[in-house]
Amino acid sequence: MTEQQIRALGPALAEYLDEFADCFVSADTRYHLKEYVRGQLSNLPRKSVEPIAHLADVPPRTLQEFLSLSAWDEGRLRDTVQRLVARDHADAQAVAIVDESGHAKKGTKTACVHRQYCGATGKIDNCVMSVHLCYASFDGRFRAMLDSDLFLPEHGWDDDAKRRRAAGIPDALAYRAKHHVALEQVRHAVMDNGMHFGWVTADEWYGEKPAFVEGLEALGLRFVLEIPRNLMGWAREPADADVPRGEVQHLARWSTPMLRQPWVDFHVKDAGTGAMVWEVRAAPFWMRRGRSGVVGPYWLVVARDRLDQGEVKYFLSNAGAGVPLEVIVHVAFGRWPVERCIEDEKSELGLGHFECRKYPAVLRHLRLTQVSHLFLARQADGLAGGKSGGDGVPGARRVPRAARRADAGRRGRPPASAGQGVTGHPGDAGTQRRGPRVAREGASARVAGDGHPRRTAEVLHPATELVAL
Repeated sequence: MTEQQIRALGPALAEYLDEFADCFVSADTRYHLKEYVRGQLSNLPRKSVEPIAHLADVPPRTLQEFLSLSAWDEGRLRDTVQRLVARDHADAQAVAIVDESGHAKKGTKTACVHRQYCGATGKIDNCVMSVHLCYASFDGRFRAMLDSDLFLPEHGWDDDAKRRRAAGIPDALAYRAKHHVALEQVRHAVMDNGMHFGWVTADEWYGEKPAFVEGLEALGLRFVLEIPRNLMGWAREPADADVPRGEVQHLARWSTPMLRQPWVDFHVKDAGTGAMVWEVRAAPFWMRRGRSGVVGPYWLVVARDRLDQGEVKYFLSNAGAGVPLEVIVHVAFGRWPVERCIEDEKSELGLGHFECRKYPAVLRHLRLTQVSHLFLARQADGLAGGKSGGDGVPGARRVPRAARRADAGRRGRPPASAGQGVTGHPGDAGTQRRGPRVAREGASARVAGDGHPRRTAEVLHPATELVAL
């Protein structure tokens, strides 16, 4: 934005930033929040401390101390962002999306910097990794970053006390795998700040982790997670955990329950080269948990690109009875909002422009960027008329020909899966779970008294494009 545009939004920005007043102990520090956010919203080519300070006509040292030394609560700042989204942008079918981002950095002094794969450069590089939790309305029109954390590498940082102290890493902070960081972000948003998620989705690096899946179930959350093709499980409920398992890529090609299901075409989105259409089918799926437990049934969802049938994706979902397959597919292919949020924060707000090295300063920069991003998201939502919500399936929708083919294919076949619009669940045919049960209510039942629908009220009804609660 230009300085004139920012001035025009001045009253709205001032009112918005007042929501964060209790995160700061002094008026001076609160004013530095305004300076920093205005700098991130500006059209500065680089949005590190020094250019922002020059724009605000304050000494760079002032904003450096604001990030590293001043007394204010960046955790409460993050919590306020989440509570504002929960209060003003609630969507019963909202999607929580987990992702990570790399920020290339030179040298070895910046907190958490490590040689690892960096998506920003597309190679193994010296970079800082951050883990993010994004909120998107079901139609994707409203999207905002809810949480951002630095990933502390296990080797070179967690085991080097001297290096940790030099970088200002708190003693209490220990190495956690990224999926544990993400799960704690989800838990904190739901249990501590009243966020309601209709769905959770993430890529296969998270979907393959049993602890991540189990953690979402313990919170009572529905999910559609991409999984790797070599994930092991059963297409029929096994007698016990010692029954040989198969890789999902083989179950998708050869198992009888999957072969009985017709391929259904879904128009996922319009790309520059034309419509992106994927063929999809789903069947029940069981997994081993621990040494002797069997959990399920889940849905194993298989999707292949109609134009390149060698490109196949696999998804795991705990969606209940009556959820149309097009809804599951919509969530499965709905990770783009977090990619857009990260791109917007990087290109428009200077997410990766930080030049500070200490852990508290870098973390504060990430959280301040969330504040700036939410302001832009609210402005965009206001310009769109605030019509975001879960009252349709805007992305994944059946193409008419496929619908006719699916109806014809079901004649004379066993009943289709619940995801395809029937009322049965994969386990309805007299099957019983063995081992730990998959949690279906958990936290959602406990917060039902706060206005969130119970899990049974969230089930989507078949044979309609409307998301009915």
